[in-house]
Amino acid sequence: METLANLESFVRSAEASSFSTAARRLALTPAAVSRNVAMLERNLGVRLFQRSTRRLTLTEEGERFLASIQDNLQGLQTAIANVTADTGEPAGLLKVSLSPMFGIAHVLPILPAFLARYPGIRADWVFENRQSDLIAEGLDAAIGGGFELSPGIVARTLAPAHLIVVASPAYMKNRRFPLDPSGLAEFDGVVMRSAQTGRIRKWSMRNAAGQDLPAEFRESTILNDPAAMVQAAVLGLGVTLITAADAMSHLDSGRLVRLLPLWYADAGPISIYYANRTLLPAKTRVFIDFVVDHFRRERLAERFAGSLG
Repeated sequence: METLANLESFVRSAEASSFSTAARRLALTPAAVSRNVAMLERNLGVRLFQRSTRRLTLTEEGERFLASIQDNLQGLQTAIANVTADTGEPAGLLKVSLSPMFGIAHVLPILPAFLARYPGIRADWVFENRQSDLIAEGLDAAIGGGFELSPGIVARTLAPAHLIVVASPAYMKNRRFPLDPSGLAEFDGVVMRSAQTGRIRKWSMRNAAGQDLPAEFRESTILNDPAAMVQAAVLGLGVTLITAADAMSHLDSGRLVRLLPLWYADAGPISIYYANRTLLPAKTRVFIDFVVDHFRRERLAERFAGSLG
């Protein structure tokens, strides 16, 4: 009986006319996809592709075979997923990419409980401030914000990334708190330079009444990392605009105070990203569910919402 891996490799290669593109969609190497197709051809005793240095072209036999199985492949994948979903314990290496500050503060603390529940899983986590290519890098999931959704990747929202204005009590001593974002021009600002554009990030702030005003500081300190911006604010270098999630522990401890509690900037959602595959590995499926459940139980979406004031 032919293996599902061989059939998937054939169908995706035929759809893309490329082993490399099929490999990215299947989270395999091009060599592995090519081997799977070659094995399928040997088992069937026919050539399915005409190969050239530039592209793949289906033979007549390949076209007939594709037509006969393409519509049935999804049903076969689903049937296998349903049969195997509840058998055995999730196991294997779980590769996840996370933004450093958010990941260390809000996701890493749940890892001990997750590994205790699923002892067959080993964690291989990378903390970095960049958008990861899940398929090309062989990642099971990524957690962060601002990802562009490439083909085959889906996002599940965890919480909002609302930015709020904060400063240290020492910096604000003898200074009058601003009434709205227009008053921020009087303060020293700790601002971020975008790694993508090299420009200073500009934001507009909004309130519950629907007003929208630009947040403009004196650009006194320019940094390229959210953790450094938070520390700079704690050190009294000025006011800064950071996510409520990153500010939360410092606000609770009193190291920072919030300015403009009725105003926030919306940087989009914080999400967990993963490949849109019917046969999602059990280790990935249980990790996604575990993270989503943690955010729900701890009401983190509400706590990270700058609009709550």
